Amino acid sequence: MRGVVFMGDRQVELMSFPDPTPGAGEVVLEMKASGMCGSDLKHYRRPKGVRQQSGIPAASGPVIAGHEPCGVVAAIGPGVDPRHAQVGQRVMVHHYQGCTSCGHCRTGWQQLCQKTAVKVYGNNSHGGHANYMCVPANTLVPLDEALTFKAGAAISCGTGTAYGALRRMNVSGNDTIAIFGQGPVGLSATQLAAAMGARVIALDISPQRLERARAFGAAETINPSNADAVAAIRDLTHGLGAELTLDTSASPEARIQAIRALKVWGTCCFVGEGNEVTIDVSPDMLRRQATVIASWTFSSIGQAECAQFIIDRGIKVDELFTESWKLDQAEEAYRLFDQQSSGKGVFLL
Repeated sequence: MRGVVFMGDRQVELMSFPDPTPGAGEVVLEMKASGMCGSDLKHYRRPKGVRQQSGIPAASGPVIAGHEPCGVVAAIGPGVDPRHAQVGQRVMVHHYQGCTSCGHCRTGWQQLCQKTAVKVYGNNSHGGHANYMCVPANTLVPLDEALTFKAGAAISCGTGTAYGALRRMNVSGNDTIAIFGQGPVGLSATQLAAAMGARVIALDISPQRLERARAFGAAETINPSNADAVAAIRDLTHGLGAELTLDTSASPEARIQAIRALKVWGTCCFVGEGNEVTIDVSPDMLRRQATVIASWTFSSIGQAECAQFIIDRGIKVDELFTESWKLDQAEEAYRLFDQQSSGKGVFLL
């Protein structure tokens, strides 16, 4: 089979790999859709020869990229409970594996495992940008017939991450939420928060992304490159600030704006990876009773809940995707995605 590998310095290569065979407790998926995620770009851009990501053991050889996998079970290894996987079943993958037995793993949070080195598919273990993918059966999340494989790919990281953050903040129809960054995760958050009944204020420096945010349910949009974001949010909230803010951009400037745009007793959530933020604790947090939380992706249970929420509300997740690609177009696909001016891409197999 063939798989997309990040070589470093913005180079990708379509390499040949042996077709996988499932071992004990494993399944092989025939891939149908594999989404492109903004967090892929740090691997795409990394210097050649550097494989290590902070806190995650490096792989010993070339690794197939892609951590938004969705496909059909093609083969089942020994010991797999037929209640968990059957040939022909449509599935997503929760793209982590820990020890499987600690408290975090048993509650679906394998990425938080404290007992073993966590496998992250598409990072230090083969991912979904390939014809086939071998994973433990315990990482599978069923994909309902009501959802396309493209929707399943989105839910497997970007959309699922947005859903997990919104659930942590208990978004409701009483809330105004300001969402900083309208890339794939931010746009998913705009779409989902609007479906939860919240009034969404979308922020981005790209006019094209702000236009998409409006189409996805944002009540108001702000371009921080030509407006004071905090002042603009206060103007839209009777001078009080937003009950909730969510930063998906990882920009230090956006993060402090997200905190300062909060209403008294408000909650700010960070999901964007990397970078730093400097907080003046007393005026920014303490004297406004602010809550600042972080949300890292989602559990396998949360992934299934996200899928059901999308089905029940009839949310058009497929519209997140602006480009569809084949594996042999990977170089062009990531060159475009690296510009961060388009929407979300997906490999269809």
